[in-house]
Amino acid sequence: MSDGRGESTNDGRSRPTDDGRSRPTDDGPNRPIREGTRESTGDSDRDGDWRTRLRRPIPERWVQYYLGNGASLGWLLVVDGAAFLLGVSFYVHSEPSLSELSALAYPLFGDSPTALALAALSVATLLPNLGRRVTDAPSNRVLALLHTLAFVWLVKYGIWTVVALNLRPDLYVGFTPALLYEYWAILLTHLLFLVQAALIPYYGETSREALLTALTLLLVNDAFDYGLGLYPPLRYEAGPLLTGITVALSFVAVGYAAWAFDRYDPPGTRAS
Repeated sequence: MSDGRGESTNDGRSRPTDDGRSRPTDDGPNRPIREGTRESTGDSDRDGDWRTRLRRPIPERWVQYYLGNGASLGWLLVVDGAAFLLGVSFYVHSEPSLSELSALAYPLFGDSPTALALAALSVATLLPNLGRRVTDAPSNRVLALLHTLAFVWLVKYGIWTVVALNLRPDLYVGFTPALLYEYWAILLTHLLFLVQAALIPYYGETSREALLTALTLLLVNDAFDYGLGLYPPLRYEAGPLLTGITVALSFVAVGYAAWAFDRYDPPGTRAS
């Protein structure tokens, strides 16, 4: 029942108060939502539409708890940092090795460490937003580019790793001590790339310029990897099939970003 000020109802939803604002419910803040903003497609628990579930597959209250809480956000940054160092170690001891390349080529050669570095930077932008709603994180052109790059790198190389390892299951699938790491551990950790990528559209936005830049950089990375033969180390030679899949994944990742993110509206163009 409402107490006359419009605080709440029996169904658990909030109602506008005399000052025109809504009060939080037990499940979290419930503010008026503008169509076309990050919040309008927020909590998949409130919308059974399958498209919304694909765009926002994680309940917003979970995202708010883990990314809006200083301790859990800090732990995520620690995990990203540790995974980044582990990935760098892999490329240092691979053939070819990072030591054989110019430092300028490191981000192009170390695809997974690059994805993790971008992901950590993306998450770190939430630190100044602690104490507020994750979906209220500030946005600008630079942040839109960073969040878009983090998303597409995580999606592309999360999927790419699963595909590349399973194109030759005879070389990878097994339970020897070596394959427990080289197949199962690598497979599972790269699937977690997709989980972290799914978090970014809750607090990030994208723009046409960011999407075009991301696609250009991904294709430059593909040209570097397969034109120079510097793709991530595998137990087999990457042929036309894997090359074609990699290029296709560049378009898939950017297309998914264009669909999953809300658009960044520069100041002065936002709807009132």
